Amino acid sequence: MPESTARLRCLLRLADTSLVLAQRLGEWVGHAPELEEDLGVANVALDLLGQARLFFAYASELEGLGRTEDDLAFARDTGEFLNLALVEQPNGDFGKTIVRQVLLDAFQLVLYEWLQRSSDARLAAIAAKSLKETRYHWRYSAGWLVRLGDGTEESHGRVQSALDELWRFTGELFAADEVDLALAASQIAPAPSELRAAWLAQVEPVLRDATLTRPPDVPYRWQGRCGEHSEHLGHLLAEMQYMHRAYPGASW
Repeated sequence: MPESTARLRCLLRLADTSLVLAQRLGEWVGHAPELEEDLGVANVALDLLGQARLFFAYASELEGLGRTEDDLAFARDTGEFLNLALVEQPNGDFGKTIVRQVLLDAFQLVLYEWLQRSSDARLAAIAAKSLKETRYHWRYSAGWLVRLGDGTEESHGRVQSALDELWRFTGELFAADEVDLALAASQIAPAPSELRAAWLAQVEPVLRDATLTRPPDVPYRWQGRCGEHSEHLGHLLAEMQYMHRAYPGASW
């Protein structure tokens, strides 16, 4: 695969993952268990949206087809999205949302730490900025996971159940394809397998503090980064893209 093609797909993967998770977290606004968490989740969503815009802007320039950030976010179909399957999973209760956030925050933390040393200076700069926000996201989600896991019997059971359900999606975080191999060869992005040990080093201590049991690793067929998604993404995009598709070219 040409490096230029691989670089574009990498940027879209990063952008789509942050965008879809921002949309999921946005669904909590007005519905979180406390006003403080309503604001906290909204702030994380806005950070992720800002990260997605930076990646989309760079992808738009590399693509050179005149598509804007809005075009990339709102005018692509489900199969064109390259986000991790983990982030498109429904929110469920607040505990399930926190489990999903912990797994993804830990991954973005180790990924951006690597990418800030990328041979691609523009990508490195975006990663360095995003890393500052991701450190806050990690403290927020990890803190909540410990509170819920080491809390009441009810809260512990809910987050353990969520962890058992969502862990199967984590295999995709570290599965390499031709995009990853092409970028790793140029030191633009890491080989995903290189990140697993650092990711586990983030996740496992928090699971212990939360008195949660790490589920066994299992193969799972969804590969969101390759455009293969669960049915949940289509429903999410239908809502997210409605205004842009119903009124193309509208401005205010």
